[in-house]
Amino acid sequence: MNRSRTVAMMLATIAPATLAAPTQAIEVTEASIPQLQTALAGGAVTSRQLVEAYLARIAAYDSQGPALNSIVTLNPAALAQADALDKERAAKGPRSPLHGIPVLVKDNFETKDMPTSGGALALATVVPAQDAFQVAKLRAAGAIILGKTTMHELAIGITTISSLTGQSRNPYDVQRSPGGSSGGTGAAVAASFAAAGMGSDTCGSIRVPAAYQNLFGIRTTRGLGSRTGVIPLSDTQDVAGPLARSVADLAAMLDATVGEDPADAVTKGAGAHMPKSYADALQAGALKGARIGVVRSLFAVVPEDTEGKDVYEKAIASLRGAGAEVIEVAIPGLADMLTDSNARKFEFAADLQRYLAASPGVPVTSLAQIVNAGLHHDQLDKPMREALAETGRQSPGHQLALAKRNVVRAVTDALFAKERLDALLYPTALGRPPVIGAHVVHNNCRLSVDTGLPALAFPAGFTPRGLPVGLELLGPAFSEPRLLALAYGWEQLAKPRQPPFSTPALVAGKAPGPQRAVASLSGAGSARATLRFTYEPTTARMHADVTARGSGKDAPFAIALHRSHEGGPGPVLASIMLRGQNRASADLVLDALARADLAAGRVYAELYTPAAPLGTGRATLNFKPK
Repeated sequence: MNRSRTVAMMLATIAPATLAAPTQAIEVTEASIPQLQTALAGGAVTSRQLVEAYLARIAAYDSQGPALNSIVTLNPAALAQADALDKERAAKGPRSPLHGIPVLVKDNFETKDMPTSGGALALATVVPAQDAFQVAKLRAAGAIILGKTTMHELAIGITTISSLTGQSRNPYDVQRSPGGSSGGTGAAVAASFAAAGMGSDTCGSIRVPAAYQNLFGIRTTRGLGSRTGVIPLSDTQDVAGPLARSVADLAAMLDATVGEDPADAVTKGAGAHMPKSYADALQAGALKGARIGVVRSLFAVVPEDTEGKDVYEKAIASLRGAGAEVIEVAIPGLADMLTDSNARKFEFAADLQRYLAASPGVPVTSLAQIVNAGLHHDQLDKPMREALAETGRQSPGHQLALAKRNVVRAVTDALFAKERLDALLYPTALGRPPVIGAHVVHNNCRLSVDTGLPALAFPAGFTPRGLPVGLELLGPAFSEPRLLALAYGWEQLAKPRQPPFSTPALVAGKAPGPQRAVASLSGAGSARATLRFTYEPTTARMHADVTARGSGKDAPFAIALHRSHEGGPGPVLASIMLRGQNRASADLVLDALARADLAAGRVYAELYTPAAPLGTGRATLNFKPK
């Protein structure tokens, strides 16, 4: 059965009345966890109503409209669990700031009430007997696990495509990838399908989706949070953690999920490094006096990142303006240290086999079995076969990778001490979200991975064409409170969060419908044209039907859409009829600039004839709901 159809059927099963006309006492779009908790505490909304509101948004936007394809499966017991938590709140009060709050988790976190596939067709039916450690902690805090999010298959990539779910989409530009491997979580959180979400990061898999979706995401210090119950990609590199729309939400999720786990040896002693609450770090003025080192070697501009450079420089200037001491720093030999330091390819096959061997009822027992049976996506064939060809942890390459990590950690620790730095600053990703189908994604994931140090990705701004740009703060070991404080200071200063155009607030429980416009062009002589437009606001797709007439020198040879410039003529957005046509149709997708121009009445159509080769007969497009 088609996966989108399956999710739609689940939505209908969970809340048929809700999806037709949801009862919504609060607008959940862009609502923070503290805002939702305040509404719950004051009786303005119930947890059931929150679940219903998020389900309605998923129904409207995940398989329809922009069709983000960010949800793998939904929790069939979500409404019942919400009812129980509402009753508990009334009787005993809330367990924590997450009591009754719906969240999403990546589909490599084990959930005892939903399948855990890792995005793999081979594991689509596997329902674990227990929750992952961090999932269990979320439930203990009173959070509702609303569902599971799509991911790059078995986390072995960062564009979020898999044999089970296909390609996920970026809500800021549905023709682009959401990043990955936690791309489904990134897209879903950005689209307000839940209050926050969980991802995993082996090398950028939390931070790249955060950068691509105008979110905050954190890769914690290695050993602060458990990986038990998370399908492994690389034991020495894997970290699990949250993505959120605000720093306060990120802090709330950290409070509920980090801590020592006897089943994960790297977390031994984690409690000694945890504050009473990460929320306590969120104090105004944190940027004043902070020492931040800009690692210029990690700002190397690739051709795809020319639009990001101005955003980076503006953010750095703003940090200085807020009182931070921003200095240029260098890590000599960093590029060489980060080369060949990736242990994933040596660990993946063995770590997955170990996990599968400890998982009762799985239909496959190894990566080799998955590949040999053809149960993997075509785009992952090469990296999976390369992983199978490696000799594993006994390889000299693996030993070299671990040795290089020791060196880069020592050098980075020394830099922090010498320069008395609170954090290092560099771009999370070099280049904007790739167009779907592209495979090369430039990013700076390695420094945090190789050092084991925490890194917090935060939204820096947008390119002129509306694509998010992210920066990253890397701090000393267990400096999460300080990183949160700095990110909070930036958030209060820059107000960088902007919701995606493709998933606006629902209207009477439904997505905004299509808009129509009619333009009549009367040119010189006998030249005439009528244009009928349909515009879908959640996909930015415009369709035009044109009829034209005129003879001789008045016969139209082109009709074009333009954006005006400073109140006068401006460049062509698209040609919608060419010479010799009396009838034509055209389809186009508007980018952020064109959408803004359309909303402001700056898009017009113009008729061109031999008698008026520079244009005649102009009409501004004015759209109205259907």
